[in-house]
Amino acid sequence: MILGSFGDELCVCDWRYRKMRAEIDERICKGLSAEYREEHSPVVEQAILQLNEYFQKSRKVFELPFLLVGTEFQKQVWDELQKIPFGQTITYLGLSRRLGNERAIRAVAAANGANAISIIVPCHRVIGSKGELTGYAGGLLAKRKLLELEGSQPDLFNSPRR
Repeated sequence: MILGSFGDELCVCDWRYRKMRAEIDERICKGLSAEYREEHSPVVEQAILQLNEYFQKSRKVFELPFLLVGTEFQKQVWDELQKIPFGQTITYLGLSRRLGNERAIRAVAAANGANAISIIVPCHRVIGSKGELTGYAGGLLAKRKLLELEGSQPDLFNSPRR
C-alpha cells in the first residue's frame, strides 16, 4: 500500500499496484495543486499504527483526519461508505438506493472504485447483488481477506478465489 498526506490529513491509503493508480494519483495531485514527495508525516505514521491495529483485530473504527479528493458525487459515495459498519456489507444496488438513485448503480460502482483511502473508507464492504465479490482495487483475494478479518460470512461469497 501507499500512504500520503496533505497538510495534516491523510489523502492516500491505497493499493500500490492497481489498474487506476495513475488516474488516482493525477486526480489527487491536480485537486490539491500538489505533487508527491517522500517525507515524514505524523498522520501517515498514525495511519500505519491504526492499520496495524485493524489487521491485528484490535481496531474496528479509524480515527484519522483525512481528505477526500474527487467530485461532489464521488465524495457523497465515499461518505456513504463510511456509514457501513465493521463486519457488514452492502450491495452496489443498496448503496445506490441509500444515495437516492438506484439507477446510478454504475456511477456508484465507479466512484467506489476511485476511492483513494482504501480500508479506512471501506469500499471493500460493497458486494454484488447475489453476495458475490466483485471489483476491488486490491484484488478479490484481498477483498475476501478483509471481509473475513471483519467477520463477514465467507459462505455468502459465491465468487471463486482469484
